[in-house]
Amino acid sequence: MTDYGEEQRNELEALESIYPDSFTVLSENPPSFTITVTSEAGENDETVQTTLKFTYSEKYPDEAPLYEIFAQLNLEDNDVADILKLLALQAEENLGMVMIFTLVTAVQEKLNEIVDQIKTRREEEKKQKEKEAEEAEKQLFHGTPVTIENFLNWKAKFDAELLEIKKKRMKEEEQAGKNKLSGRQLFETDHNLDTSDIQFLEDAGNNVEVDESLFQEMDDLELEDDDDDPDYNPADRYRICTFVISNVGRTQ
Repeated sequence: MTDYGEEQRNELEALESIYPDSFTVLSENPPSFTITVTSEAGENDETVQTTLKFTYSEKYPDEAPLYEIFAQLNLEDNDVADILKLLALQAEENLGMVMIFTLVTAVQEKLNEIVDQIKTRREEEKKQKEKEAEEAEKQLFHGTPVTIENFLNWKAKFDAELLEIKKKRMKEEEQAGKNKLSGRQLFETDHNLDTSDIQFLEDAGNNVEVDESLFQEMDDLELEDDDDDPDYNPADRYRICTFVISNVGRTQ
């Protein structure tokens, strides 16, 4: 008859001797303990680590021990899942024999593989970034190849922008035309124009010279009787005369 207790005690003594710095007893009944497993140092001295918890079943090693991930460092969720699958497989293959050392060794090898995968993944990411930077540099110097499709898209956009500019310009010109006043409107809105020429004559004094050759003889002019004009306004004739005199003076 197998003495399970004796086999378990012997294995515990052996494990404590093999893993003196990472073996910790949690309880004696049932026997429960942890072993911390650390990978070899990878690039930049990076490591991954897990602490495995084992509990002997009553008929261990004819029955598999209970096991779980008690703690972990730098492991992804999928890594933890892979380690648990590995433990299940190794436990089934080693039934009937004390197996904790075998299980821990398998996990140790798995952690080393994970470190190598991290290194490979980082190298691939680095190469991908370098490739993307190279492609971006090529685009910067070579630009986008012109095709019929992208040229037509550009032309449609350009024509639309040009049409908007023309509409805006026409609107501005139309608005400017509405705001421009005629000569009569200027006289009607700015009453200072009524006296501006008189003020000019007063400032000029006797220095104003008139070239009489610019005027026709009154007898030669065919003038209509202003009194018969319903729109006749004597002030209009006054404004015209002062305008002519002021401009004649300014040409001397």
